[in-house]
Amino acid sequence: MSKKVLITRDSTSDIPDDILEKLNIKTIPLGITLDNKLYHDGVDIDPDFIYKYHEEHGVLPKTSAANIADMVDFFKPFVDEGYAIVHFTISSSMSSTYQNSLLAAEDFEDVYVVDTANLSTGEALIIMRAAEMAQEGKSAKEIYEASVALTPYIDASFVIDSLEYLHKGGRCSTLAALGANLLKLKPCIEVTEGSMGVGKKYRGKYIQTLREYVAERLTDYSDIELDRVFVTHAGCDPEVVDEVYRLVKETAPFKEIIVSRAGCTISSHCGANTLGVLYIRKSPKKAQ
Repeated sequence: MSKKVLITRDSTSDIPDDILEKLNIKTIPLGITLDNKLYHDGVDIDPDFIYKYHEEHGVLPKTSAANIADMVDFFKPFVDEGYAIVHFTISSSMSSTYQNSLLAAEDFEDVYVVDTANLSTGEALIIMRAAEMAQEGKSAKEIYEASVALTPYIDASFVIDSLEYLHKGGRCSTLAALGANLLKLKPCIEVTEGSMGVGKKYRGKYIQTLREYVAERLTDYSDIELDRVFVTHAGCDPEVVDEVYRLVKETAPFKEIIVSRAGCTISSHCGANTLGVLYIRKSPKKAQ
């Protein structure tokens, strides 16, 4: 008889709390260091605090992976309860979270670690599918293999209103930031094969660029699985989120549209007024 399976994740996947509870998904938070004080993503700090602190002090936080000892301590109680674990992490090219989790898993027999090759709700799409498989009684190995196979099919992208956070965090040059600001460019950040890159650069007011972005991503939905889509944002005005939700609903016949707020890890890098539409494709997403 196979062991009961528990799905676990790091906090970067931005899954709403009600879904975590419904699917019995357990979370280990990443570290958020702000002015030498360590916080834990979604536990004792939230994105609005980060935005306010940056506005008042001009300081951005640094994010850090859970170390190997933390991961061992996280896995052990569940293993002791008799669970086999399938654990999901942010892309290994973006963080040491995957490597630390993999090393910690060596202490146990039935802990599988999946590199989602993604971030935010790009991860969530894989994790939720895995949790549903667990509820159907699939084994940990079956879930692990299906999850790894699914990773190339995730379509994750975000439109960023301002490059300030990326620039200050060292992920965007001064020249690029200056040029984007002068031209009022809104870059689309795309995740492909585990890494982030710049896609189309929109121009104009943010809400108008989002309308154009949704139309371009979803009007031809022949290569999109229509079971589930995420509208994920980092501190956008509710009116903007509602408008994008409406556009998504009108443009493609998704069975489920989930609105998700990005947590501290993602928000620390992209800043407020970032929004993306994330879904599963029928064919693998490849670099342009």
